[in-house]
Amino acid sequence: MATTRQILEQPQSPFIQRIKSSGNISMNGSPMIDEKEEELSQSAFALFKAKEDEIERRKMEVKDRVQKKLGLAEEATRRLAEIREELEALTDPMRKEISAIRKRVDAINRELKPLGQSCQRKEREFKEALEAYNEKNKEKAIFVSKLVELVTESEKLRMTKLEELSKSIEISLR
Repeated sequence: MATTRQILEQPQSPFIQRIKSSGNISMNGSPMIDEKEEELSQSAFALFKAKEDEIERRKMEVKDRVQKKLGLAEEATRRLAEIREELEALTDPMRKEISAIRKRVDAINRELKPLGQSCQRKEREFKEALEAYNEKNKEKAIFVSKLVELVTESEKLRMTKLEELSKSIEISLR
């Protein structure tokens, strides 16, 4: 807002210059006051008052516009807050469920890790035991086949001896 001094220091119209010069003292040292000067000073005061009123009116208009814009901004902020709350309400249950599921998956992963290691260790042990079993089974098969061979050979020998004994008994009985 312009002060009275700033208004008076602005470039002035001839009318305002006459008002200012009306307060000048004449050559004989007496003030020049007459009705015309009084009228000029009143019109200058009215002009000044009109400008002050115009400034005040514009100030109020600007203030009203600012208040309206502030009101609009507050309304927009309120609507955005409502929208944000609605979005959070939509995503919040999903977030909770997802978070719970992720935690459960992590817990299961922690449980699976030692189980997987145990399983691998047991698989190695099983393979080693299977290899040992197969090796012993092969060894057994070899011994069984040798045993069968030996038993067969032994039976053959016993049969041949028995036949010889039988022949010798027949010969001795005759």
